[in-house]
Amino acid sequence: MELNVGALAALGTAFAWTFTALAFEYAGKRIGSLALNLLRLVVALIFLSIYGLARRGLFFPSDASTSAWLWLCASGLVGFVIGDLCLFQAFIDIGARLSMLVYATAPVFTAILGFAAFGERLNPIGAGGMALTLGGIAFVVLGKRSGREGESAPAARRRVRGVALALAATAGQAGGLVLGKLGAGSGVGAMDPFAGTQIRVMAGVVGFAVVISLTRGWRGVGTGLKDGKAVASLASGAFFGPFLGVSLSLLAVQRGNTGVASAIMSITPILIIAPSAILFKEKVTLREIFGSIAAVAGVFILFLA
Repeated sequence: MELNVGALAALGTAFAWTFTALAFEYAGKRIGSLALNLLRLVVALIFLSIYGLARRGLFFPSDASTSAWLWLCASGLVGFVIGDLCLFQAFIDIGARLSMLVYATAPVFTAILGFAAFGERLNPIGAGGMALTLGGIAFVVLGKRSGREGESAPAARRRVRGVALALAATAGQAGGLVLGKLGAGSGVGAMDPFAGTQIRVMAGVVGFAVVISLTRGWRGVGTGLKDGKAVASLASGAFFGPFLGVSLSLLAVQRGNTGVASAIMSITPILIIAPSAILFKEKVTLREIFGSIAAVAGVFILFLA
């Protein structure tokens, strides 16, 4: 039952991240990625603080141990700051499709780190389910060729840099999950996942504030706050993303195998196909349909594992 709870939380994370991806895409185009990254975490921190006060009577996770604070702050810096900065730059260098293909390998990184940190192993059924899920995602993401034959030397260097950044973002995602589990614990006595996420988000806010200060980007943040439509979209994305989705992801790794949880969470590119077709009138291809079926079948197998 433990793994089922973790798997359900991971599936909930995937659905939450689908909604937040659409909301952040709209907000990011209006205010820029750096301002978006900071503001989404600030709004999420407000949600988490209110939830903590209502749920546990604590506006601030003062009951967490020093060890938990250290691991969870490290998780926030690795996952939110380093990982997201690398991913957004990879989008610019090589595009979202290739970036997401590389990013879809996060469960492999997570499974390796989970084995190293916790001794977690996958049985043959679980390994097969993960392979089927990743294969379905890759089949969809690689659906369109980017036409890079004969590209110039600068373009080639940018492509190499983009792949390297996407790999760094993938490692950041995996490292953030594992560090989060180390800080929040698992099983009996595990930390409340929303309180754990609150610490991770606080570290992310500080990290992005430092980055924005170094890049002198505070004017962009101020401009973004004046855009009512962007702020509304950002707030909804922050609720379903850093508040709900990230908290569910921490619960998923607390209550199950980190590699399996990461594989289920990675189906967001599949789940986003239908709403993108409805909202943005994007054409759905047979390749995407077959890849989606394979990915969902893989998730079903992971539940059985």
